[in-house]
Amino acid sequence: MVWVAGAEITVGNKSYFQLSQTGELVLVDSLKGVIVWTSKTSQSAVVSALLRDDGNLVLLDKMGTVVWQSFDNPSDTLLPGQNLSAHKTLRAASKNSVSSYYSLYMNASGQLQLKWESDVIYWTGGNPSSSNLSAVFTSGGILQLVDQILEPIWSVFGEDHNDTVNFRLLRLDVDGNLRMYSWEDASKSWRSVWQAVENQCNVFATCGLHGICVFNASGSPECHCPFKMTSDPNSKCFAHDCKSAFSMVKYEHTFLYEIYPPSDSVIITSLQQCKNLCMKNSVCTAATFTNDGTAECRMKTTPYFSGYSGPSLSPVSFVKTCADPVAVDPHAASSSSAKSPAKNSYRLCIPCLVGAASGTFVIFAVMQLALGCYIYTRRNLIWKKAALAYAGSNSKGLMMLSFAEIKEITGNFKHQIGPRMYRGVLPNHQPVAVKDLETTIEERKFRAAASKIGSIHHRNLVKLNGYCCELGQRILVYEYVKNDSVEKYMLDEELSKKLTWRRRVDIFLGVARAICYLHTGCREFVSHGNLKCENVVLDKNFEAKVSEFGLGMVHPDTSRIREKDVEDFGKILLTLVTGCLQVEEVCEWAYKEWIQGHPERAVDNRIDDGIDLQELERTLRTAFWCLQTDERMIPSMSEVVKVLEGTLTVDPPPPPFTSRRLPAEEESLESGSEP
Repeated sequence: MVWVAGAEITVGNKSYFQLSQTGELVLVDSLKGVIVWTSKTSQSAVVSALLRDDGNLVLLDKMGTVVWQSFDNPSDTLLPGQNLSAHKTLRAASKNSVSSYYSLYMNASGQLQLKWESDVIYWTGGNPSSSNLSAVFTSGGILQLVDQILEPIWSVFGEDHNDTVNFRLLRLDVDGNLRMYSWEDASKSWRSVWQAVENQCNVFATCGLHGICVFNASGSPECHCPFKMTSDPNSKCFAHDCKSAFSMVKYEHTFLYEIYPPSDSVIITSLQQCKNLCMKNSVCTAATFTNDGTAECRMKTTPYFSGYSGPSLSPVSFVKTCADPVAVDPHAASSSSAKSPAKNSYRLCIPCLVGAASGTFVIFAVMQLALGCYIYTRRNLIWKKAALAYAGSNSKGLMMLSFAEIKEITGNFKHQIGPRMYRGVLPNHQPVAVKDLETTIEERKFRAAASKIGSIHHRNLVKLNGYCCELGQRILVYEYVKNDSVEKYMLDEELSKKLTWRRRVDIFLGVARAICYLHTGCREFVSHGNLKCENVVLDKNFEAKVSEFGLGMVHPDTSRIREKDVEDFGKILLTLVTGCLQVEEVCEWAYKEWIQGHPERAVDNRIDDGIDLQELERTLRTAFWCLQTDERMIPSMSEVVKVLEGTLTVDPPPPPFTSRRLPAEEESLESGSEP
């Protein structure tokens, strides 16, 4: 369903929708017998309605001019070619007779915002702009913000935006998340290829009043109510009506927040004091201590709150619950009193009482200890499985792992496959590559960078599955690629023979497309910063995948810019052609062979399947242009891709080493004297 007339209106089951004699689309409620929605086109001389092949329902006048269209009045979905202009709204479908609280809004500053009711913004797309922007969903699977001349200002891409897909849609789902869907003919179903909020538990009030959001062992979000036992899924999780005393129940790794109103009272204090303050405050229902160094105690004063929980979260929450024993198990109390015998006088055996009490206490203590160990172990096991499976089975999310979990999946860093790179295995038997970074970047910046890297998808880029950010550790978890790095193949005489000329061409084309995508295809420029054969790995089909990209966002090094990526790519080209990893040693020799008309002499003699001389010519020319030391002469990666694909010609380059000048030469040139 992609459009609903009067989307927020509930009508009786015998209601009807028609094009009236006055040229209006009207929705008539059978219960009230009145028109509850209209297209307001009675003065527009409408003569017909037409449903177009793009899914747009239009009203036409006698000249065939569109005077009204459903594309201008969206409900919860955008179709390819449909715009969302300023002050327009998508509203999620209703779960019941009440209109959904979730909406997607295009504000006057040119930003897309996901809102809960009218005052809680939990996701923003685009940057503030004074331009008159609108959002457009394209047939290629791209959500863009465009200006008045339709130039894209900001974009997000579906995982399959480069693929041929017959049907796509963008929908604000019932759970408050904005998702892009593609139709798969093979499975006859819609597949989510992008979502705005990566972690569903970060959607405000995603569980409403019915509990807190957690991830189960299969990696799917669920709403659980850990604070009471109930069989009614529609009952409120936190409502309580205690007859006597309260107690504060502690829940670790849990963050709670108020919904009505959506604002907590924040106090700077300690963990214990946070608990005590809520306990002593008669109107406090729960409190959350952030436990992240900010020492914030967030007090809730209504029973209308929700939250989320996960093993990597640091907050600790306290919930005020009934301490009345009758409220705990009233049946046990009444049953016990009914069976109690009449009062009689007995002689007291003090030693017997002491012995019985001591024995009972020991047994009770042992049972409590055993039960506590079981619950603790079970809870940690469930949380661990949930965290590890979260990204393993859900491509739209990132695992957030503790350092203990990293040690577990890597066997305590037992299997090293590269510099500070280790092989690991998730509980679902999915292999991963774990990169231990040497960086001291602060936690907030690292998490933001990891989130950005995790949102980048391309067939020639190694996918980031998760990360660890605790105890000073900064670790990234990548998908595992089977055939090791290009560097390893270049260093091994036997393995290098597997890299035929055709495979080498496919490898550097894949690397070029990946870097081009980072530079121009992402919503903002991303540099690789450390491109080399060691960071290009091969899958089982020898298709190249670039790893460790985007670490310029993690390592605060401003020297890692566009030109360095292009230069590094030029070195990879020469390595694949000559078979030599020390490019500086062969660059001048390779150029000399090429300029003298013998480019085949520069080719790795381990290639024995024949060489396409035209491809070799394009490749060497491109490599020498990439290695120019004058930054003004270095091409862009989009130009490099076109040249290597053969769709753009390239002039013969000057020697890449001639523009390198010594400081003394620079000074003499600036002074006007001859060098």
